[in-house]
Amino acid sequence: MSDPDAVAETKAERPTANAMRRALKRARDGVALDVTEAAVLLQARDDDLADLTTSAARVRDAGLEAAGRPGVITYSKSVFIPLTRLCRDKCHYCTFVTVPGKLRREGHGMFMSPDEVLDIARKGAELGCKEALITLGDKPEDRWPEAREWLDAHGYDDTIAYVRAISIRILEETGLLPHLNPGVLSWTDFQRLKPVAPSMGMMLETTAERLWSEPGMPHHGSPDKEPAVRLRVLEDAGRSSVPFTSGLLIGIGETYEERADSLFALRRTARSYHAIQELIIQNFRAKPDTAMRGMPDAELDELIATVAVARHIMGPAGNIQAPPNLVDGEYARLIAAGIDDWGGVSPVTIDHVNPEKPWPKLEELARQSAEAGFELRERLCVYPEFVTRGEPWLDPRLLPHVNALADAEGLAVPDAPVVGRPWQEPDEGYVASSGRTDLHRTIDTEGRTSDRRDDFDVVYGDWEALREQAAPGMEPSRIDGDVRAALKQAADDPTKLTDDEALALLHADGPALDALCGIADDIRKSVVGDDVTYIVTRNINFTNVCYTGCRFCAFAQRRTDADAYTLSLDQVADRAQQAWDVGAVEVCMQGGIHPDLPGTAYFDIAKAVKERVPGMHVHAFSPMEVVNGASRTGMSIREWLTAAREAGLDSIPGTAAEILDDEVRWILTKGKLPAATWIEVVKTAHELGIRSSSTMMYGHVDQPRHWLGHLRTLASIQQETGGFTEFVTLPFIHTNAPVYLAGIARPGPTTRDNRAVTAMARVLLHPHIPNIQTSWVKLGTEGAAEMLRSGANDLGGTLMEETISRMAGSSYGSYKSVKDLIAVADTAGRPARPRTTLYGSVPEERVRSAQSSDGHLPELLPVLEP
Repeated sequence: MSDPDAVAETKAERPTANAMRRALKRARDGVALDVTEAAVLLQARDDDLADLTTSAARVRDAGLEAAGRPGVITYSKSVFIPLTRLCRDKCHYCTFVTVPGKLRREGHGMFMSPDEVLDIARKGAELGCKEALITLGDKPEDRWPEAREWLDAHGYDDTIAYVRAISIRILEETGLLPHLNPGVLSWTDFQRLKPVAPSMGMMLETTAERLWSEPGMPHHGSPDKEPAVRLRVLEDAGRSSVPFTSGLLIGIGETYEERADSLFALRRTARSYHAIQELIIQNFRAKPDTAMRGMPDAELDELIATVAVARHIMGPAGNIQAPPNLVDGEYARLIAAGIDDWGGVSPVTIDHVNPEKPWPKLEELARQSAEAGFELRERLCVYPEFVTRGEPWLDPRLLPHVNALADAEGLAVPDAPVVGRPWQEPDEGYVASSGRTDLHRTIDTEGRTSDRRDDFDVVYGDWEALREQAAPGMEPSRIDGDVRAALKQAADDPTKLTDDEALALLHADGPALDALCGIADDIRKSVVGDDVTYIVTRNINFTNVCYTGCRFCAFAQRRTDADAYTLSLDQVADRAQQAWDVGAVEVCMQGGIHPDLPGTAYFDIAKAVKERVPGMHVHAFSPMEVVNGASRTGMSIREWLTAAREAGLDSIPGTAAEILDDEVRWILTKGKLPAATWIEVVKTAHELGIRSSSTMMYGHVDQPRHWLGHLRTLASIQQETGGFTEFVTLPFIHTNAPVYLAGIARPGPTTRDNRAVTAMARVLLHPHIPNIQTSWVKLGTEGAAEMLRSGANDLGGTLMEETISRMAGSSYGSYKSVKDLIAVADTAGRPARPRTTLYGSVPEERVRSAQSSDGHLPELLPVLEP
């Protein structure tokens, strides 16, 4: 039980009059506040509070003017659906959550049934509601067996699966737009839910860790209330381009400094990802039958001051909401403090979180708003800024639902018919070809249309915030280690290298680096011999339309960009047939995360190739594409991979790995899968008998310690699954990479870096991954030959077409003939031989076909003159 004296807000000393005057002046002058000044202003009262709210209101008014809706205050007409009141957390102030026994005594199930949900939603639709606010406890199946039994009995793997399924039914059968509040979500959860909900939310509440970690505090015993966990959710929402609602719960024991810190944490996330669509500032109200029933309510002045400070911190573009049913009619004061939204108001359901506080009547809310000089307008659950932005914020399957209810400004059409509409994939299935479908040829002759996509300044997040985040990685650190001892250990038994020894070797240079490369080359010779292997393959990048926001990628384009393209299924199959005709044994197929491609499109692509060329090995779909396909179809990763294998998939490329350390990943990419999810995908593939390559892209904002961690992770996976066919080194191509153009990344790895990474890959992955591949398309002939002398044994493929590295600025072309690859091996003083994807022998018929067509592929692409 919470101790009211322990939980009570720490009473800071009142700020001095001078400190208050300085802070108020900075607020009036529009100067950015710091945490200390914000904490001072949170304590403004009487005339000081009036001064603060006046300046906050000016900031709000400027934002509304800039947004094209001056004098407008918004609300959402909604129904509140408490999908389950079970939760694994134990917040000391909550009356929403209950226990299975009480639900049974009251005649309720562990979850609301679909019929119960749809009954509420239909009543809301009849009254013109447009939002279905779905609120529930965090992961109840983790705590309550009864919740797990209900989910199992109804065919759902977990609560998120039920949330997804019921959201689809709400869309299709009622027309309401789901706004989801399922608590803490993982990155993968966001991918599962984004296609079924225009917006989601979760209150940050506070960043005060002691309120979670210390016994007697309000969040103690609640794993999902750890501030770091909740901040990660906000970041994952931004990475997933999900319009997201968050906010603070004030008066639960936090200090003014902690409250200010919470507001700045929300601003940092909003700056980095532009995904925070609104902040709710909610005042604590004590409730009977809770551990905090003896706590005093947060005073109205506390709420007013917090709203005003939040407005100053979030700026004119922020949307600030305060629930009108928690302020006992003091609407005018909230408007004067800088809010621009009243939140959800329901003519059908109660506020199940605050059931003792009824919603105000809309007529009263409109009257009070008008008296303060504001027009009350209805919005949707997703804010107008995101409605008008469209992609990537709204999934294409949701656009018809949202557009049917929105006006040209992105606000709600009050009298729009609220009726169900189909949610399924478009009837036409795989999209037709479009755009610059000859880019695989013309990239080598005509180049790119421009060095960056048209939405460069917005799609990747806030560059300035990213620059601050990346700063530690821009100065490569030096390690003081005994390189000679490390070299001896690598030569004697590389499997016993310590991390300190490995780091010393990753930093090696000069004679020490030469010695390291010699050791790696000796290991190579003892494991795989002298043969340099290569594969006759064709890359098929079936689309470059992508909104993921990878900051290192110059390949991705918006659908309207001049260099955007998408291949049809026939064009994919034609390319595979051409490749087969000239001796290929493999096609490697990857593409952008195109918002219009259904999750089954990947199956269609694999089938198209296998139907046209049954003998071709289909090496396709990165772990990011696997997750995209699974989330779009509602399948698990295992189910999706199984279906892909049945459609013709033979193996997957281990790309999308970049660096398997989220410290680096979240600088390199806005929305790509986390390291843990990449690992889950490749492990699952290996368990299903689907082999994969493994890769590492290096030389950007990373350091040798990240390389070491990455290689150790791959070795660990291989020891567990044995599913990796090879490790591929991918030097960062900086020329057109957004993260380089923004002045954040290094200009790629040095020659020293390339040699050290190749050599240490051989050393650290021994004996688990025997094949180390170098990339001629990124390093050129001489660079690839040098890597063959540093531990590599494979040159990859002929490629025949290659657009990803070429669009990034690689100058080494898109095709090498078999003779070219043999010449690279010869430069390194080694023989060469062809291989299959799985490093087997190539059938003689394929070898002859490749030899007869070698070096003249006029239908495929021009061969560059040296």
